[in-house]
Amino acid sequence: MLLNKRISIFDFLKTIKFDLIFIGSYSILVGYMDQYGFLSKISIPIAITGVFGTAVALLLGFRTNQAYERWWEARIIWGAIVNDSRTLVRQCVSFFARDQGGYQKMVKEMTDRQVIWCYALGESLRKLPFSTRVKVYSESYGIKAFNIPNALLSQHSETLLKAKEIGMVNDFQQVQIDSTIARLCDSMGKCERIKNTVFPKAHSLLIHLIIYVFATMLPFGLDDKNIAVEIAITFIIPVIFIAIEKTSILMQDPFENDPLDTPMTDLAETIEINIKQMIGETDVPVKKEPTDYYIL
Repeated sequence: MLLNKRISIFDFLKTIKFDLIFIGSYSILVGYMDQYGFLSKISIPIAITGVFGTAVALLLGFRTNQAYERWWEARIIWGAIVNDSRTLVRQCVSFFARDQGGYQKMVKEMTDRQVIWCYALGESLRKLPFSTRVKVYSESYGIKAFNIPNALLSQHSETLLKAKEIGMVNDFQQVQIDSTIARLCDSMGKCERIKNTVFPKAHSLLIHLIIYVFATMLPFGLDDKNIAVEIAITFIIPVIFIAIEKTSILMQDPFENDPLDTPMTDLAETIEINIKQMIGETDVPVKKEPTDYYIL
């Protein structure tokens, strides 16, 4: 995700460059032919063009709203992951009996595993190869499961059961910590639901088709007195519609490692710093300062 406050307009235009070329070429060609060629006799009432423009606006409004809801839900889920990660470590620090042998080791084990879980979840949602850090941890603990984040949560539960068996936590404390692990599992499932639920392709094709129909009809409903104005209007209005549609497409998949992606790596770093400081570690990573185009 782009973390800076400025997103380059040129990078965005690259994503719609073919539409820009096509609509620009069409605007110039039809504008000229509408002024001086055989198309000058064709006239379409502007009311008909307005109907298509209204349809495009309504469909784009619905599409953008749905895409934003998916993006915002993803951000809420990761906000819950941040909170539950802190809660999990806080419960381990507070509940584990300090007079029992292995207190520090067990608390650190839960903390380190939670850090790895956050990074592994983000990488799996983005369909990226696991980082060296995640691979080394998984190999050292013999994790060979397809879903590494889920396997890490299972190890959380195994560690909690071990703590209960040796008397480090009582029944009530075990239930409290287990409920936090369950919430983390629930958040993981919600992320996977968003990732694996594909936005209907037919809806995108319909919007794109209506935009091009609108662009085709537009120049024949405009005043023919000024060719420059006609070309400009024929180009600008459809491009605005295309840009809105592209923005919604980028937002509808918040785990695709795109500029509008949920900043999972950045949030994982925040979690790592917070929970390691909670257990008294001083060797914590330094928060990276985003550059103009720092992409996670």
